[in-house]
Amino acid sequence: MAKDMLGKGAISQRDGKTFAVAPHISGGIIDVAGLRKIVDIAEKYNAQALKLTSAQRIAIVGIKPEDLDNLWDDLQMKPAHAAGLCVRSVKICPGTTFCKKGQQDSVGIGLKLDEKNYGKELPSKLKIGVSGCLNSCSEHIIKDIGIVGTSKGWNITVGGSAGLKPRLGVTLNENLSDEEALDTVDRIIEYYKRHSKKKRLGEFIDEIGFEKFKAEIQ
Repeated sequence: MAKDMLGKGAISQRDGKTFAVAPHISGGIIDVAGLRKIVDIAEKYNAQALKLTSAQRIAIVGIKPEDLDNLWDDLQMKPAHAAGLCVRSVKICPGTTFCKKGQQDSVGIGLKLDEKNYGKELPSKLKIGVSGCLNSCSEHIIKDIGIVGTSKGWNITVGGSAGLKPRLGVTLNENLSDEEALDTVDRIIEYYKRHSKKKRLGEFIDEIGFEKFKAEIQ
């Protein structure tokens, strides 16, 4: 059975011979030319399938190990961090950029968060979701850090997870401006990085207590 090659962004597949790779696509937003390029390169290397992932990526499935380096050279895109102890891709809904129901600019703030934090090494994996309204299309409530837009600004939740121990996030702040929301996320990540040891954010908050965590972040 082949092993994952995280340095090449390659995840071993069930056949034990091939790999899946996924280029990083910030917020799942890509132009037509970029999408066409992925399709053409997948075809060039005889990919078995293209898979739209829950993290708003396009996985190229069924790539031979000897083709990995050439594929990335052709793509000229960074591999997505599909595994590892780091900040994963920020999941973003269409927000006011595209959606008539959007209350806040989830695309704008989400892309800023992704640019600043994506791939940052942490004690455990950390997922961020940004929803432009309470419909919660980015599932922010089950992310380590969730950001949801209302008519009054941004609410922030912490400690959510959809993993082996599913849990809902707890509200940390309400009615924040864009700048306040971005600053709060920065402080959450930096505090977590400095003080936690190999625990997901929710478990770390349980360990020290939510009120202490909130006071430290505020």
